[in-house]
Amino acid sequence: METRKKHISVLTACYNEEDNVARLVVAVSDVFKQLPQYTYEHMFIDNCSTDKTVSILRNITKTDKQVKVIVNARNFGHVRSPVHALKQCYGDAVVFLVADFQDPPEMISIFLSKWETGSKLVLGIKSQSKENPLMFALRKTFYNLLSKASGNDAPLKNFTGFGLYDKTFIDVVREIDDPYPFFRGVVSEYGYDITKIEYIQPLRKSGKSKNNFFTLYDLAMLGFTNHSKLPLRLSAFIGFFSAIISLLVAFGYFIYKLLYWDTFQAGTAPMVIGVFFFSSVQLFFIGIIGEYIGAIHTQVRKRPLVIERERINFD
Repeated sequence: METRKKHISVLTACYNEEDNVARLVVAVSDVFKQLPQYTYEHMFIDNCSTDKTVSILRNITKTDKQVKVIVNARNFGHVRSPVHALKQCYGDAVVFLVADFQDPPEMISIFLSKWETGSKLVLGIKSQSKENPLMFALRKTFYNLLSKASGNDAPLKNFTGFGLYDKTFIDVVREIDDPYPFFRGVVSEYGYDITKIEYIQPLRKSGKSKNNFFTLYDLAMLGFTNHSKLPLRLSAFIGFFSAIISLLVAFGYFIYKLLYWDTFQAGTAPMVIGVFFFSSVQLFFIGIIGEYIGAIHTQVRKRPLVIERERINFD
């Protein structure tokens, strides 16, 4: 009796990657030619690209039945789209990698070998990166800060989502009813039997990163609101100590005025500086509270992750 080969789902989320998707299909195919003990499918989820990405993928699917494509009805963002696609993968394991080759496809074989030894999650961790050194340093600083603020369930440092996930973990992801999930946090909170593989992140093959200040800020705030109450508690502590300092300063001015009634002139500068300082502090923490309220608002609406326009090569 012939033993069933294990089936691997390779998932790639893409948006305007017309210069990369065809090369990535070939690269993944070359990897699995060296791994005949597995069957595989390569699933793309396109976030409503405005270039030729979808048409290129459509042409590929005509001759390569292992390539499957989900086309979103509109751009649902870089947070929701990949998680929706993960829930559509039913292989024995799922390998997630980006379209721009910053996740090296050749590491798939390493992931699979570690998975075969019993690891449920095999994750790629960036030890170094050939990207802009400033951006790498900022990302590292952010995750260090989030790690200290979050405690035991802090998202993994220098982890972007690149890795292999056993089907048992994907089943857990399917059970999570979150309309705006922070996937890196989900991995840190629910992941188990994790093996970390360090790698040097290469530069993009072609094209430009779709991330900008607003998408990175959104991801940062999503991480904090999902995994830390520190900003809220910090606002309470700062407010409390600011009130004490203000009371002490006011008391000091009062005593000084009593002692030097005729010569002491406080002036308006301390008052103006104090008003602007405490107003700024209040506005900052009102913004923090607003982020948490916005996260709650997103949760209670219970909207679907994405709406699909089309599926290609699905049975």
